[in-house]
Amino acid sequence: MRHLVRSAALIEAWFDMLPPQQQPSARALQTLVLRAAPSLGQAVKWGNLIFTVHHFHALAIAPYKSHVHLQVFRGAALVGRFPMLEGTGRGLRHLKWRYSQPLDEELIADLVHATVQLMQQQPGPTTADD
Repeated sequence: MRHLVRSAALIEAWFDMLPPQQQPSARALQTLVLRAAPSLGQAVKWGNLIFTVHHFHALAIAPYKSHVHLQVFRGAALVGRFPMLEGTGRGLRHLKWRYSQPLDEELIADLVHATVQLMQQQPGPTTADD
């Protein structure tokens, strides 16, 4: 069985591999997510920084050329409370910020808290140990 590598060095290497214009937003987003839920696990998977709750995928930071996503793996269940979540898939939803745009700290904290609460009530089928 494959396992995610969760070392702090790998996470730092992930930030280091990002282009310089993407690093500040990605680091700020990581800080806000962990400030809202310090118990989240972190790992690198699919080229993204994944946050886990009890080994289940909860959130991810996904950098793109001109913007960064905060992905919510079970976001479809939270659209009623967070109608600004984008996406049309079965479960995944995201918030998007351009690198020049300030992050909405209150929205991120609320979304992280809601995600963790949802994950603790009903763990999802997507595990971090695929």
